[in-house]
This record gives sequence, C-alpha cells and structure tokens, in this order.
Amino acid sequence: MDYYVRAGKRGGAWCTEFREGSYDEKGNRIHPIVSLVCNFNAPVGDAPSLLSWDDNTTLFHEFGHGLHALFSDGRYHRTAGNIPRDMVELPSQVLERWAAEPEVLKYYAKHYQTGETIPDALIQKMEKAANFNMGFGTVEYMAASLLDMYWHTIETQQQTDVNLFEKTAMDNIRLIPQIIPRYRSTYFKHIFDGESYASGYYVYSWAEVLDADAFDAFKQSGDIFNQDLAAKFRKHVLTEGGEGEGMDQYRKFRGQDPSKDPYFIGRGLK
Repeated sequence: MDYYVRAGKRGGAWCTEFREGSYDEKGNRIHPIVSLVCNFNAPVGDAPSLLSWDDNTTLFHEFGHGLHALFSDGRYHRTAGNIPRDMVELPSQVLERWAAEPEVLKYYAKHYQTGETIPDALIQKMEKAANFNMGFGTVEYMAASLLDMYWHTIETQQQTDVNLFEKTAMDNIRLIPQIIPRYRSTYFKHIFDGESYASGYYVYSWAEVLDADAFDAFKQSGDIFNQDLAAKFRKHVLTEGGEGEGMDQYRKFRGQDPSKDPYFIGRGLK
C-alpha cells in the first residue's frame, strides 16, 4: 500500500502488479505481488490522514482492482485475469457500491477524535447529495468518450486544427455550449499518454451498467453480503474472467443479461 503523496510521485491513484500470478513448469502456483498507489495527504504530527469522500471511494475502487489482480487464476497469460477492456473497470467500480451503504459505513466511518459512528442524519444527507449535478457529469463524460471515438476513427493522416476538430465533433452530437468534454484533447491522458484507453474511454460507463446490475443482484437478494453471489462473482469475473467472452462470464455470475435500469436509477436519471 503506497498511500501518501510525496515529492516526485505521479498524481492520481492506480493498482499495479510487480508480479502477475502464474504457474511454474511443475505446476506450482506463483502468487501475484500487487500494489495500490494513492496520493492521500499524509499524517502531520498528531493529526491523522483524513480522506475526503472522493478519496474514500478511490480507495474502494483501487482495492477492487487489487482483489481482481489477487484472485485472477489461469494457466496462460491470456486467461489469467486479462478480461476485455470493456469489463476491466467492473471489479473496481462494483466495490465502490459498498462504500456508501449504511451497513458498511458504520463499520469504518468513525469520528477521528471521539470514535462516534457516523450518524444516520449525515448518511441521509450524503444519499440526498449523491446525484447532485449528475446530468452534467454524465453528459461531460459521454462527450469525452465520443471525442475519443472521433479521434480514433480518422482514416487518413492529416494536419488537424485541434480546436476546430473538437468543435466539429461536439457540434455533431449537439453538445450545448454550457458543457464541454471532461477532458480536452491536449490533456486527455487516458487516450494519448500510454494509459491504454485509446478508443475505449467509454468503458467506465459501459462497466457502470454492469456494476450497477451486479450490485442490484445483492440488493435484491436482501443481503449485500450474500456469500453465494460473492462466490459466483469471484469465480466467474475475478478468477476466471479471461476464460471466455466478457459478457458470457458476466452471465455465468448473474444468470441473465444485465439490465440498464439500475444504471439509470443509480444516477437519478430514471
């Protein structure tokens, strides 16, 4: 766990593997070595490191990637956790769903001075604020995803005026002037700086449809800690996710196609 900001450290948060899980020539398991990297403010003197809510959900998110890296198991590199890019954010984003559940919050959300458990009134305020500005956030993300697609469907080499290209792309989707894409092209690191999301920035939203549907299965069961569902998710998505086509693996866990309704309901759009 590499939690804290320091001089010279790259910003952001990510999960990385120093060694992938594999097998040696005798069939012995070689266990993965996995690291979670964040940029939280470090403790100062007697003051502990206190996380914002965004920091908190980031930690749950990266821990989901970490569990995926730890649980992946396959004889070959292709099948050892290498799930399609469309699904790679499913293990991380689904874990965020537990972060704000009152039943989970009361395990870890304690006042750093008094030890008091987070009160119900504050949880209710958080729930009411959860979808604030969600329409704006959804549209700016979708705009960035489509801008990514426009860049990666250019068929011929050409000198391009970046500002004009962006304007034309956004005019094509009739984006209102009050909203711009989440990332402008010149600092869109996900697609231009080796982070391997080129033509695939849409996957966060694609995976959100899956993670919303997956968590809905737990909610509908009446137990967000349902061990049978957890075991299926671990087996078919985290451990054997690279064994078959992504949606086939998801159906093995869920027993049906994912519904889009939990995604829209969770964003307050339905």
